[in-house]
Amino acid sequence: MKPSGIEWIGDIPDDWQVRKLLSLFKEHKDRNKNLEEQNLLSLSYGKIKRKDINNNDGLLPASFETYNIVEKGDIVFRLTDLQNDKRSLRTGIVTQRGIITSAYVTIRPKIKLDSRFYHYLYHMYDICKVFYGMGDGVRQGMGFEDLKNIPTLIPPLKTQEIIADYLDEKCGEIDATITKQKESIEKLKAYKQSLISETVTKGLDKSAPLKPSGIDYLGDIPNDWEVIKTKFLFNVYGGSTPKINVPEYWGDKITWITPGELGDDIKIVLNSKRMLSEKGLNSCGATLVSKGSIIISNRAPIGQVCLAGSELCTNQGCKSLVAKIKLSCLFFYYFFKVQSEVLNMLGNGTTFMELSTSDLLNFKIPCPTIKEQQKIADYLDSKCSQIDKYITEKQNIIQKLDAYKKSLIFEYVTGKHYFI
Repeated sequence: MKPSGIEWIGDIPDDWQVRKLLSLFKEHKDRNKNLEEQNLLSLSYGKIKRKDINNNDGLLPASFETYNIVEKGDIVFRLTDLQNDKRSLRTGIVTQRGIITSAYVTIRPKIKLDSRFYHYLYHMYDICKVFYGMGDGVRQGMGFEDLKNIPTLIPPLKTQEIIADYLDEKCGEIDATITKQKESIEKLKAYKQSLISETVTKGLDKSAPLKPSGIDYLGDIPNDWEVIKTKFLFNVYGGSTPKINVPEYWGDKITWITPGELGDDIKIVLNSKRMLSEKGLNSCGATLVSKGSIIISNRAPIGQVCLAGSELCTNQGCKSLVAKIKLSCLFFYYFFKVQSEVLNMLGNGTTFMELSTSDLLNFKIPCPTIKEQQKIADYLDSKCSQIDKYITEKQNIIQKLDAYKKSLIFEYVTGKHYFI
């Protein structure tokens, strides 16, 4: 081994060289004149994937003639929005002829080499966040002029091929295992959703006689349950925002929740990114609601549901349900948690969809006895906790596999495991 002279690489094998990228690759530009090529490609999560050129989803260019024609073995870099986005994977290798946006930098080998090895090498640079430190400080975007001088390792060609073959096999195995874990997580989430939906509308006694509720999203319900409008059980309060440019309205006393602080994985909301002062609260007319109140986002997006973990208020993107009578807020939390699709259908607006206070007040909900509400809530707490535990375990497996994959790539593309 010998020093590479590259901080993020360390030592490399004696027979490896270090040169600038420019000595191995050239920038490739080949505009898609007269729409010669129709196979649309996109860089996503470190992989270059095929897209339907006739699909109108997402941002489309004025013409695909401005796109770059690429070939198998080309390497693509997305070096835009570096200042704001430090999480995306920014490199990918082309596996089929097609077109890709010319906003990306595409490089093509000038000499005989294995592009797969260099794809892994530059992917390692990417996950080591090398590109963010190039040029004069962090910049919004870079081009080939910035990229061409990056130091690049050159193992013997046979070594490149053996390392690429090995990483293709091992990374493929890891990716397949990760995919299975993700599929399992999605099944667990779907099961959890189905369990909640079934239990809050049918109860715990599977032998209990049922009756039609008259409501499509409820279906049949137990004979002794009622269907009642939200307004007979809860007061509904909207939220508000103080003037942003008045410092004395903002402080560290009053929790102020926005839709961004709710989420599928958050059951109880305790803290907010920004806090209000008492002056701020009084200036905007937001309502303080008690611990245990149900918080529902009414726009961007509609239908995220949490329980207030303490006394708090919200902005105008949320509505708070405060019980008018003795009941289990936890039961109704679970009910509303599986109603986002229905609530979204009630939303209306031109700039963005919004759920009105009136629609929420008149929303029809099932109402068992308070004793049964509490039993159902306790049951769902127990079952959902088990499911969440399994999901967390699988997410931890994915994190460990991802870390192992990154370590594996680093060790091999830098010659630390030199088995030739």
